[in-house]
Amino acid sequence: MAHSVTLITGDGVGPELAEATRMCIDATGVAIDWDVQEAGVDVMARLGTPVPDSVIESCRRTKVALKAPITTPVGTGFRSVNVYLRQALDLYACVRPCKQYPGVRTSMTNRVDLVIVRENTEDLYLGCEFEKGKSETLELIADIKKLNGKTIRPDSGISIKPISVYGTERIVKYAFEYARKYGRKKVTSVHKANILKYSDGLFLEVSREVAKSYPDIEFEDRIVDNMCMQLVQKPELYDVMVLPNLYGDIISDLCAGLVGGLGVAPGANIGETGAVFEATHGSAPKYKGQWKMNPTALILSGVLMLDYLGEVDAAKRLEAAVAKVIAEGKDVTYDMKADRNDPSAVGTKEMAQAIIKAMGA
Repeated sequence: MAHSVTLITGDGVGPELAEATRMCIDATGVAIDWDVQEAGVDVMARLGTPVPDSVIESCRRTKVALKAPITTPVGTGFRSVNVYLRQALDLYACVRPCKQYPGVRTSMTNRVDLVIVRENTEDLYLGCEFEKGKSETLELIADIKKLNGKTIRPDSGISIKPISVYGTERIVKYAFEYARKYGRKKVTSVHKANILKYSDGLFLEVSREVAKSYPDIEFEDRIVDNMCMQLVQKPELYDVMVLPNLYGDIISDLCAGLVGGLGVAPGANIGETGAVFEATHGSAPKYKGQWKMNPTALILSGVLMLDYLGEVDAAKRLEAAVAKVIAEGKDVTYDMKADRNDPSAVGTKEMAQAIIKAMGA
């Protein structure tokens, strides 16, 4: 029986990466009934919304989606489609493995194999913001002055950072259950509880309480700025990290840098009743139509999706094929060559075809 999967083709280079990834997944032999959906800036121009209702309806029906990159405007324009999907579908766990593959250029001498588990629905990314100069913002500033005596300048914009017991419990439990399932040895809770006593302090308090139910797995905590230094100096000391939303976003990019960049960084967004799999990187609109972008991150996201669907053997075969092509260094895109101007670099589709060949498909 075929698995029903929503394929969100994205914008910028998204459609190219989606096609290459679909080729690789289909070549595993796993039967997928793809429901292709469009979202992003191109849809926004046509329909006035970057996420038509049909996209959410499809994700709720299939319960599994593979999403190619979608542009998020900086400072203005619509809010992130990625964040909207996570909140609309309650995909509370963002899982981003950062694994070093032989053949990928990196400054690390010891092999890096980390997993970031990021809370996806609260913290500053909830989007509870108050614009500078608005009447409601000035009212909030006055209320804060009355409630705790803090003076906020009247020309300020304000973002609210909520962290709940409920949200923290379920993300920390997810991190420990993930560690158990995949044979990981340690979970590190990352926070700024030394300064943010009532939000990050709560995250740390709940993390410690949840950890008591998992005596078989080592638990520790780290302050987020120290964690950044530790990861650059000695990433081999860490395994699974669980973090509030903003820190998880930042740390996952840092870890991607350790293993060679966002081009090899996959991601999954998991909820109680569904999941959306996506590359960590953006849509690179300036490269649209050139078919030169590295498809590895989205293909590895497809590996995570196959594993989620219970197609464990296919997931292993596809990841092994990706690793083989990267290690050989022949049929890879320009960014994976020692010299980015190397004329032997191949395009997006050609790299996907090499991965298919490496699977023996």
